[in-house]
Amino acid sequence: QVQLMESGGGLVQPGGSLRLSCAASGSRSRINRINRAGWYRQAPGKQRELVADITGAGVGSYADSVKGRFTVSKDNAKNTVYLQMNSLKPEDTAVYYCNIAGYYGIPSRFGDFWGQGTQVTVSS
Repeated sequence: QVQLMESGGGLVQPGGSLRLSCAASGSRSRINRINRAGWYRQAPGKQRELVADITGAGVGSYADSVKGRFTVSKDNAKNTVYLQMNSLKPEDTAVYYCNIAGYYGIPSRFGDFWGQGTQVTVSS
């Protein structure tokens, strides 16, 4: 199986930046091809929402609330997906989760994996 581990969350002042990473790892499996990867967030009392996603070809798309401030990217060789967050606002405060769907292991199988989440707090 494949495990996803997010990192890079923390406390930042409004206007600041953070870079989240989501690294895929497995004792005998790695993701051979990422079909799609997404970053979601969930604030207290709210539903989980899609923030940004990226296709296997590297095309990103964004929620209106983060467009122009966040950038999603991936490094296939490192099995890692990133979310660069700039000009952070208090309303960006949430637990951020990554999701990767793709083919892993030998023989190749399709899987859909979630990370455990990382807290992002934007506050002065």
